[in-house]
Amino acid sequence: MKAVVLNEYGDADRLRLADVPEPRVGAGEIKVRVAAASVNPIDWKLRGGGYQKFMALHFPAILGVDAAGTVVEVGPDASVFKVGARVLGRVNAGYAQFVVSKESDWAPVPETLDLVDAGALPLVLLTGAQLAEEAADVRAGERVLVTGALGSVGRATVFAAKARAAKVYAGVRGSQKAQAVALGVDGVVALDSDAEIDALPELDAIADTVGGDAIKKLLGKVKAGGTIGSVVGEPEGAKARGLVVRSMLAHSDSKRLAALAQAVADGKLVIPIARRFPFGQAAEAHKLAERGAGGKVILVP
Repeated sequence: MKAVVLNEYGDADRLRLADVPEPRVGAGEIKVRVAAASVNPIDWKLRGGGYQKFMALHFPAILGVDAAGTVVEVGPDASVFKVGARVLGRVNAGYAQFVVSKESDWAPVPETLDLVDAGALPLVLLTGAQLAEEAADVRAGERVLVTGALGSVGRATVFAAKARAAKVYAGVRGSQKAQAVALGVDGVVALDSDAEIDALPELDAIADTVGGDAIKKLLGKVKAGGTIGSVVGEPEGAKARGLVVRSMLAHSDSKRLAALAQAVADGKLVIPIARRFPFGQAAEAHKLAERGAGGKVILVP
């Protein structure tokens, strides 16, 4: 089968289209013909070697942590999906024509959702929902600020926090404020404006997707004993202020992914897609995503 292969750490130009053996199905697993995979920040961080201390690659490596496609083979003890089912999932080695993963990693693709577009969804949907529900542990009536609210993970975080009846503030750049109003939040804050940060009410929690100087400026707005949930690492000084800090990586959750994918299909949650690239242009796809594409970048076999 064809796959996008990385033979050593480095820049995007190290990605190559190559022939590799098809993966074999084991017990409790299904094999999926990939319709699309997506480019996520973890992909270029792994590719560049930034994560090798705790998530080393074994070369030749196939990147890609989510995909959508059609089931072509069902392993022993797998009984949820049948051959021909349309699925999406959080997986490993998604940049390939075929992917094998545990059946519990996959969820059904709603009938009204384009299968290629579904490839953009698994990681950002699960990350955003788990950031709100598990790391920030948002409760009804609480004030929560979502940084990077217009990013794909941020949008899913806002959606999940609103579903818990929290009072949600969208943290964005000043140039994005008008666009952020469409998220249906209780307030929009320009994170590049000290005055707007100062005007924020006391927060119960922050769900952080951006890190850096933005979160440092916001720590003083969180109540004593409040929570910082983060997908970009623990912010310096947060625990010293008496805040609860939970850093996280997304985990598979078939039931939650199915519900979130249905919300996308129903138009209740919008995850913009910037561009589709064929596998042979994976380097160009990575470069665009790293620069900031304004939406998800998809790879298609």
